[in-house]
Amino acid sequence: MLSKRHAEILDLLEMEGTVSIANMARHFGVSLETVRRDLKALSETGAVVRIHGAVGLAGQMGEAPFQRRMRENASAKQAIARAVAASISDGESVMLDTGTTTSFVARELMGHRRLTVVTNSSDIARTLATVNGNRVYMAGGELRSDSGAAFGQSALEFVRRFTVDHSVISAGAVDVDGVMDFDLGEAELARIMLSRGSRTVVATDHTKYGRRGLVSVADFAEIHEVVTDQEPPTKITERLAAAGTSLVVATGKT
Repeated sequence: MLSKRHAEILDLLEMEGTVSIANMARHFGVSLETVRRDLKALSETGAVVRIHGAVGLAGQMGEAPFQRRMRENASAKQAIARAVAASISDGESVMLDTGTTTSFVARELMGHRRLTVVTNSSDIARTLATVNGNRVYMAGGELRSDSGAAFGQSALEFVRRFTVDHSVISAGAVDVDGVMDFDLGEAELARIMLSRGSRTVVATDHTKYGRRGLVSVADFAEIHEVVTDQEPPTKITERLAAAGTSLVVATGKT
């Protein structure tokens, strides 16, 4: 028989994907030892799998990397995506880079009509290509096995051909110096996408704050709006204000 907290743990993992034991203890307001006892009971039933100080649902641990990342902080990403989609009107054009948050944006845009969408993400292209009279243009090139997204010179040249109403990118890292990424190809594509939008938006959840990526994507002055789920640290907030970048904190309410 599952206890009430056991059921709540399974619900949390269903929403958020892999969760560290320390974060789970904070979430439920209990000790690490209590969480470990709960997880021991759940792992004995085969419901969860523990690995490297974290835990996930057994049925999800074999998922592709991108699908696993879609489950991480899913509720926060949904709230961010809802706020971004609300700022885009029917008939407008939007550029979306590959990322779990931008994939959530694509799902929130499924209620819009006659959009023109430019993307390098096969997930986003599949989501929006066959609904509501949309036109979807996908960058070509070799698709990466982890994300199903196209990168490289052909993708960069393709994106440069377009000018759109809204350029929306995700972020690998955000600190006082701006938006960064850990992958050169992703950073290059995101930078060009930002240059093609009349309005530029970075959609990022709070876990990216304070990280330093390997490659710079953009200074805050190059970004019109940051949409996130929690207030950034004070130093980042001050830099955003100094750059004239709007900050939108999504509440998660429908």
